[in-house]
Amino acid sequence: MQKVLPAFLVFTFFCVNTYSQEFKITGKVVDAVSEQPLEATTIYAESPKDSALVAYTISDEIGSFTLEDRSGVKEVNLFFSYNGYKTKVMRVQLKDHVKLGTLLLEEQAQELKGVSVVGDRVPITIKKDTLEFNADSFKTRPDATVEELLKKLPGVEVDSDGKIMVNGKEVSQVLVNGQVFFSNDPKMATKSLPKDIISKIQITDTKTKAQEFTGESGDGSSKTINLTIKEDMNKGILSRLTAGYGTDERYQANALFNYFNGDERFSLVAASNNINSSGFSFDEIYDMIGRARSGGFSVNRDGGFSIAGLNFGFGQGITTSNTLGASYANSKKGEYEITGNYFFSSSDSYNDERMSRENILPSGSFFTDRESSFEGNTMSNRGAADLIFDIDETLRITLAPSMSVNQTNSIDASSTRSSTENDGLLNENENLTSEDGVSRNFSNRFDITKKLDTLGTYVRLFFNNGNEQNNNVSRLNTVSRIFGDNARTDELNQNTEFEAENDSYTFGVNYRQALAEKLFLDLTYRQQEDKNSNVRSVFDLDELTGTYSRFNSALSSDFLFKTSRKTPSIGIKKDAEKLRLGLDMKYQFSDLDNSEFLRSTSFSKSYKNVLLNAYANYNLDKSKRIGVYFDSYVDLPRINQLQPVADVSNPLNVVTGNPDLEPSVSRNVYFNYNDFNWKERTGMFVYFGLNFHDKLISSVTETDEDLLRRTTYINVDGNYNHYGGVGYSKEIKKDSTLKVKFNFRPYFNLQKNVGFVNGQRLEAKRNSFTPRITTTLNFKEFLEVEPGYSVTVNSTQYNLESYDDINFTSHNAELKTTLYWPKNVIWANDIRYNYNGSVGNNFDKDAVFWNMSLGVQMFKKSATLKLLAYDLLNQNINTKRITGQDFIQDEQGTVLTRYFMMSLTYKFDQFGGKKSKEGNRFMF
Repeated sequence: MQKVLPAFLVFTFFCVNTYSQEFKITGKVVDAVSEQPLEATTIYAESPKDSALVAYTISDEIGSFTLEDRSGVKEVNLFFSYNGYKTKVMRVQLKDHVKLGTLLLEEQAQELKGVSVVGDRVPITIKKDTLEFNADSFKTRPDATVEELLKKLPGVEVDSDGKIMVNGKEVSQVLVNGQVFFSNDPKMATKSLPKDIISKIQITDTKTKAQEFTGESGDGSSKTINLTIKEDMNKGILSRLTAGYGTDERYQANALFNYFNGDERFSLVAASNNINSSGFSFDEIYDMIGRARSGGFSVNRDGGFSIAGLNFGFGQGITTSNTLGASYANSKKGEYEITGNYFFSSSDSYNDERMSRENILPSGSFFTDRESSFEGNTMSNRGAADLIFDIDETLRITLAPSMSVNQTNSIDASSTRSSTENDGLLNENENLTSEDGVSRNFSNRFDITKKLDTLGTYVRLFFNNGNEQNNNVSRLNTVSRIFGDNARTDELNQNTEFEAENDSYTFGVNYRQALAEKLFLDLTYRQQEDKNSNVRSVFDLDELTGTYSRFNSALSSDFLFKTSRKTPSIGIKKDAEKLRLGLDMKYQFSDLDNSEFLRSTSFSKSYKNVLLNAYANYNLDKSKRIGVYFDSYVDLPRINQLQPVADVSNPLNVVTGNPDLEPSVSRNVYFNYNDFNWKERTGMFVYFGLNFHDKLISSVTETDEDLLRRTTYINVDGNYNHYGGVGYSKEIKKDSTLKVKFNFRPYFNLQKNVGFVNGQRLEAKRNSFTPRITTTLNFKEFLEVEPGYSVTVNSTQYNLESYDDINFTSHNAELKTTLYWPKNVIWANDIRYNYNGSVGNNFDKDAVFWNMSLGVQMFKKSATLKLLAYDLLNQNINTKRITGQDFIQDEQGTVLTRYFMMSLTYKFDQFGGKKSKEGNRFMF
């Protein structure tokens, strides 16, 4: 590979220089009447032969532009487009330097009623708060998805998991014709919709529906992409089916159906597989070969995994999942907007894991080795809707109900051994836990907004509620053996019944008064009432009767926990085109009431906190933006941190709450700078954040001579978390022959965690630095090569003189290739190398993870047959090292290993009552 890639680059540049010539076109664009410069005019060149886009640029603040590139064509049609002006077109002969001088654009005359004007294909349009791309101006292969189209846009980056960034800002939602597509997960639209039905891609700062209605600006922290569908394709059907079966009885089946009818849409989705796939990334080739299985969906240590924000089952390890969902959307401008969805899911998971942990004590350390086996399954039903009704131009009512029912059961078996270097094995524990649970959740958001004038004055009333019920039955069987001078054996055989109800209600009013143009005064009152009740009944086994009938009052509890937060606030906002400022001051009154009925105890506490929030955003020009943010908030103690009742589910570490805890206060400062140079096709962003925590709730652990631990919680100061990074991207385009995109992204994280171990303050400073570099080379849409490399340097320092600093480094290298040759054949490879030299000798340190796919399109591209090879070298591992306040831990669990799968996919698209131009179209 080291010899092949340089040879390919040499060959590519030889072809570029042989068959194309460099050109440069300069000039200035001004208003024809006032001769004022027209900043952000789009200038683009097309080939007269086939209207293929050759190059484009944007004029600067004085109207000047330079369009330079390399092309094999001799002349181009040159277009000058500016919003509100007539598009100017001229034929230009290409040569080393074409000087056009000053060009005059005339204002667009008002369109006469009944006259239809056909718009030009402008690649990029910059409006006040919207960046708009014309989809047809960016060439992709015919069967491309929206995700592949986004990768072609300047300033847009899409990572291996489908996460989208625009000039360093994450895209939080992707809309289709202004509506949510199935769920808030952007990947639902980008991975399943074909590029050739898209007309425009519009990028704006993310706004809430309330901000859209009142005309407020978004805070600029995230972006929203809106995909507009071509008019002739906005009525029809888009569907696809995929089925695959492989070695080791691996299988997957996916189905998607979409019906479009103008502003109305209906969608169905179904998926079933045992390869850890979410089932929502349809037919996209890297998902099919394992991209989703190596990080495309989120998992947690308890085995849960989530799709589009929904929790489905247990996950970590290997999961068999089944999903069925439906979505509906409809709207009528100025009257209503309705979206709703329903999901059913079931899953079965298993995971075998081993862990080795070094626990830090002031006097030294001890070691814990653990092996565990987990099996679990779940069934989940969830439905949600967003209902918006515009009574008139000044009055809007919004409802957002959501509900879910989840059933889970699991069995978790573990074996734990604790030892020291000097004394050897001191204790061991065998644990078997089984659980069955049901949870029911209902929530709703209701608000009424009334605009009082056209300057921005409005009043909003809001009410939110959340109601949750959890019922759980668990059985604990554990045997603990203590060795040494205090040798003994302890056994627990218990059945625990847990019932909990959590009710939350929030109501308030927000009034905004316009003081001047773009200057506002905000007055808000917000009150939140929470009531959490839980009954924990522990029963020991009665050996005489063989039933769990002996009530254990010491470990049982019956709590009622109430919190009330009343928050009046005052703020001032400036929302100008270039400068946005905001300052809010809140005075929060918090009341806590806790009653424990079994022990007839109760306590009440009250807190008062002054909180400040502020932000400043300044647009330096069309492409540069700087922002500074400050916020503070209060975290109330959780009920398990307050309950003074021992949790003995892990007999080696008994945890008891502390009813004297106080709320913690966090203060955060965030800075960012974004710049994208359209002419140079370069982008850069810089960000850093400082997070400080006062009275953070931290653990306090006492470890005795038998290595048995007792843990509780206290408030401590001195914790922080600081982070930052830089991103730089550069795109080089040599006609339509070669495109190179370079990305460099170093980032860092600095943390300080404070706690207490055996009465001594323990501080851990954890620092990490990760430089990452990736490159994408695309040769004539024929071959795409994506190499990448990152290294993470970790350092952990403790305040104990007897303990040395911990330093370790991990390396990650990747190479992705996609070859579109011969015709109707796609060959893809995804190779990753991971090295973690810091883990212990009993764990695998490195592996080469190689996925391969070979797809053949058949029957006029209506079907595709694929051979998939997952983990071709059979080296997949998930070994990792983590460090904490008082530990260093290595762990490794169950992962999918090598399998081969053959799959067949069929796709049918029909728009406007006719099949698409290419017939039944299939895309990866």
